[in-house]
Amino acid sequence: MNRQFSRIWISILIVVFLFAARLAAVSAQQRVECAADATVQPGDTLSLLAARLLGSAAAYPQIVAATNAKAASDSSYATIANPSVLGVGWKLCIPAVDAPARTPANSTLQSTPTASAPSAALPPTPTPTQTLTESQADQRQVERLPELRIDAMRKQRYPGSDLVIEQTLAPGANYSRAIVSYRSDGLKILALLTVPNGEQPATGWPVILFNHGYIPPEIYRTTERYVAYVDGFARNGYIVLRSDYRGHGFSEGEAGSAYSAPDYTVDVLNAVAAVKRYPDADPNRIGMWGHSMGGSITLRTMVTTGDIKAGVIWAGVVATYADLFANWDSREAPWRERALRWRQLAFDAYGTPAENPTFWNAISPNSYLADLSGPIQLHHGTLDADVPLAYSQSLAQQIQAVDGQVELYVYEGDNHNLSVNFATAMARSLAFFDTYVKGVAQK
Repeated sequence: MNRQFSRIWISILIVVFLFAARLAAVSAQQRVECAADATVQPGDTLSLLAARLLGSAAAYPQIVAATNAKAASDSSYATIANPSVLGVGWKLCIPAVDAPARTPANSTLQSTPTASAPSAALPPTPTPTQTLTESQADQRQVERLPELRIDAMRKQRYPGSDLVIEQTLAPGANYSRAIVSYRSDGLKILALLTVPNGEQPATGWPVILFNHGYIPPEIYRTTERYVAYVDGFARNGYIVLRSDYRGHGFSEGEAGSAYSAPDYTVDVLNAVAAVKRYPDADPNRIGMWGHSMGGSITLRTMVTTGDIKAGVIWAGVVATYADLFANWDSREAPWRERALRWRQLAFDAYGTPAENPTFWNAISPNSYLADLSGPIQLHHGTLDADVPLAYSQSLAQQIQAVDGQVELYVYEGDNHNLSVNFATAMARSLAFFDTYVKGVAQK
């Protein structure tokens, strides 16, 4: 009897020992070692910190995971509920480059915010249900080219939805800021919204829809880049809505190309509908600003809908497809090889612009410039290494040829972002919007 009782106790002790060892192992796995600590300074973003400290802007999730793991056991570290927003003075854990912290199965974006963290967490970045190879993705884009036909896009409905405030941000100089969402093609699209302070006009504030240029979707953040651009319009009495196209930041859907599918333009058209429903906005006073790829989206939008009173385009990709294809020969690696492959697939399917002008003209907004919803102002630098100055010059001539209203400003020695003449270009853009958007007779 005593011998049996002893065996039972030994078995119990073995189970307890094994359970304790398992707990210790799990605890050791969850322990996070910081290669360094970082204190958030004004102007810091996770992408910038990751680029500087980990060697890649795309490595910012490692900082999020490591910092939140440390915060669970050490309250001196911040809890990052939304990677788009950091607080000055927050203490972050920078993991070792060769031993990055593992992202938890449940995204850290779902963490319960602390008192100093944002009031609402945004959804995690959705992952595609199917991963395509580059060649498969290129083929899919070629197959979708007919969806860009302007006459087809005009027949579609773009109902948008109410703007939903997802997160309140620190205010600007004389305006409030928030991350909002709306619906587009059944997807939840995020956007940055600014609203002026002060006495609201009787009909609501005038609006500028802001179309950003190409930024790698995997490193795009709602509150990064274009800060001075947005501020320039927001502090001068405009509501600004800057959409995160699908697949960018925390917007649902898959990123693609503005030149081979209508998706990004659809997101912007739904943004137009959404801002028209916003109580503080004047639905009859809407302008649109676009940079680079965003210039192409602006042009396509303005020949699809009549809601945009005026458009301003900086360094826009606003050429015909024939001119776009001709320029791809000069692209640098790694873009050149894939661009040329996509071009050949498109030519195989539809012929060249010279062989099949009907098709290529049907999907080009340049063929519908007589239908522009308002005047256009163009800005371009002579040393733009990304988009040829000739694109803006040709567009100006094409608009003039159909008796449209256009202004073209060329900046000697300036780059793709007009960094040298930013203040001048912004002043001209504001004056243009003040005349053709803010100054429109209020109904």
